[in-house]
Amino acid sequence: MSTLEEANHLLLETLGEEQVSREPDDRYQASMDNLRYSRLPSLRIRPADEDAVQQVLELANRHRIPVTARGAGSATTGAATPMEGGWVLDFGGWKALHIDPVARMAFAQPGVTLAELDAAAARHGLTYPVDPGSRAHATVGGTIATNAGGMRGAKYGVTRDYVLSLEGCLPGGAFVRWGANLKKFSAGYNIRDLWVGAEGTLGIVTGAVLRLIPRPEVQSTCLAVFPSTRDALRCSRQILLSGASPSALEFLDSLTVGSTFTFWKRKDPETLRKIPDCLRKWAAKSPPPAVLLIEFDGDQSTVDHALQRLLKIVSRYSADWATAIDLKTADLLWKVRKSCSQAMFELGPRKLNEDVVLPFDSQEALLDYLQHLQEETGLPTPTFGHAADGNFHTHIMYDDADPAMREAARKAVALLMNKVIELGGAISGEHGIGLAKSPFFSLQHSEAEIGVMKAIKKALDPYNVLNPGKFWESSEPWNFPRETITLPWDH
Repeated sequence: MSTLEEANHLLLETLGEEQVSREPDDRYQASMDNLRYSRLPSLRIRPADEDAVQQVLELANRHRIPVTARGAGSATTGAATPMEGGWVLDFGGWKALHIDPVARMAFAQPGVTLAELDAAAARHGLTYPVDPGSRAHATVGGTIATNAGGMRGAKYGVTRDYVLSLEGCLPGGAFVRWGANLKKFSAGYNIRDLWVGAEGTLGIVTGAVLRLIPRPEVQSTCLAVFPSTRDALRCSRQILLSGASPSALEFLDSLTVGSTFTFWKRKDPETLRKIPDCLRKWAAKSPPPAVLLIEFDGDQSTVDHALQRLLKIVSRYSADWATAIDLKTADLLWKVRKSCSQAMFELGPRKLNEDVVLPFDSQEALLDYLQHLQEETGLPTPTFGHAADGNFHTHIMYDDADPAMREAARKAVALLMNKVIELGGAISGEHGIGLAKSPFFSLQHSEAEIGVMKAIKKALDPYNVLNPGKFWESSEPWNFPRETITLPWDH
């Protein structure tokens, strides 16, 4: 009997088939995230409690079995892909949640979705403002693992800004707690922040204490349409220079708008008939426009004042805008914005999805370079994202069945990442590294910096049990076969 077979047998004996599954379909569902690159685990484990987690890890550490934690699997980089097989710890069913409205804290298990967390906070006049596009599916544990951000990051920050305390297990199974149920904590090394964004490579999160903030009284959504990308970016810069603090300032380039129009014409033409006239009239025009989708929140007076300033700025760059948008139409616009990632497939069957971050004075240079890259490689490079914090989702669309296009995609993403670093940017702002960004990790970090990270990994996980094959273990995502599977967020 091999070491893995022996460990599988022991785990089944210890936890039973109620917690441990060997079923092929079950294991397949746990074999990938939204990157859709499948590596089949040997077992899918749904632990009943923390004692079970400790038993899994102690056994895995003893037998050197890789362990990958997962929530919903909505991550985009392969962070939850069990690259070296082994066992998957599935926390999707861990849903315990408690709100303390006085301390403005949430006590959440890792399987709670951000939508569930925010809905519970809302009942106390509070909010959890971290807002990735997949918030209906993204879990507390998964967003901690990747330090997720989202559309409201410029005003409200990212996951790390709301994590007060973490509890969980070290690779050998020992229970630990980093921080406490307190607003302040300054007693020792800040291991909590090491776990945030570590993608489950340093420890397994079983619970989190999260900071909540007062829920804004009013939200107002605005739409501005521009004949060119450059006008849209210049307008967004002037909005920020004015001292305004939009809760969201979303940028969509012409290719994104065009593919999104096409997507909704095919999926539900009625949706396009309901969007504001200032955008709908462009649906039949070529080329499509660039768009800013802007949101302000706060008390009514603050929002009204912000809208007055916004109109003065937008009118310098565009004749097509709408501010008196009712709640139903605003929800529709945000639904359309959140469909942009799916809409990219109108431009090709496969994509490399990057979430680069640029200094504000380099944003126009990036978009100019993407136009050059598109002309050089022949591949579409639709881009949208968070203009208020410089985090852009750049896509390289290609046909992975064509070897020449795969090579063009490889060349394009390498050139893009080198340009991002040259412009003073970062290869990821909110998706993390996983497998998709690993080829470019050494562009971002020096040999000395990576050496420090490896030393930390070695100290906390000496046998490389937790989520191996990530960060500095370079992959080739452009060559990964993409699984044909419908995931919950595809609907």
